[in-house]
Amino acid sequence: MVLSKEGQIVQDSDRIDAIGAIGIARTFAYSGKKGKILYDPNVGIIELKSEEEYKNLKRHAINHFYEKLLKIKDGLNTNKARKIAIQRTKFMEEFLEEFYAEWDGKK
Repeated sequence: MVLSKEGQIVQDSDRIDAIGAIGIARTFAYSGKKGKILYDPNVGIIELKSEEEYKNLKRHAINHFYEKLLKIKDGLNTNKARKIAIQRTKFMEEFLEEFYAEWDGKK
């Protein structure tokens, strides 16, 4: 389906809301509500292969960054949204670096 320019802007806006600082907060809030653990280094990052795996595999909240959030910038329609997404994705990548460093006791 081809979206109108207005539809593309609305779709991009919705996707932009899912990333950056607000996206991080939403991920942890939703994961907590669903009873997902924050992180488990023994599980690592699971690359999902199907919708069935998405629904049925037990994963930690950090996995959602790799499943979806870090990929959003690649599926946007408008230049303005891509520019915003690049900044927000960079913030999430920096957050993950800090998270892992603190988790591992390096900071």
